[in-house]
Amino acid sequence: MKALITILVVLVVGVMVWNLWNYWGEVNRQREAREKAATTGTVSPTHLPGLPPQLEAGLEQAQKSGAAGLKLWLQTYKRSPLVKDPRLAWIELDYVVALSGEDPVEAKKLFAEIKKRTPPDSPVYPRIKALEKTYE
Repeated sequence: MKALITILVVLVVGVMVWNLWNYWGEVNRQREAREKAATTGTVSPTHLPGLPPQLEAGLEQAQKSGAAGLKLWLQTYKRSPLVKDPRLAWIELDYVVALSGEDPVEAKKLFAEIKKRTPPDSPVYPRIKALEKTYE
């Protein structure tokens, strides 16, 4: 019986140490992302990777059309293998901001999805942090 209790205690302590180690790693990644964002300054969306140049003109037209234009553009190109994060996340955040006046519930839902898939070391992360209080 003593051996079983000892093994159980060792396992519980091991799981606790493992969780603490993972938490510490996440805190360090977030700190590094904040420091990196602070040193890099503002991010220009046109310089973010993930959107081929041939789609830039169509995106600009969609942005001029507001939320409806961005929604149509995203429906058309979001699933394309040519459009990827971090630029896709930036475009979706533009859509969230444009949509917030029309459908705030949908804007919050989309923001949560973008935040969930964006890692702390992404160049889009500072913008997500800036919009976080508005959309949560």
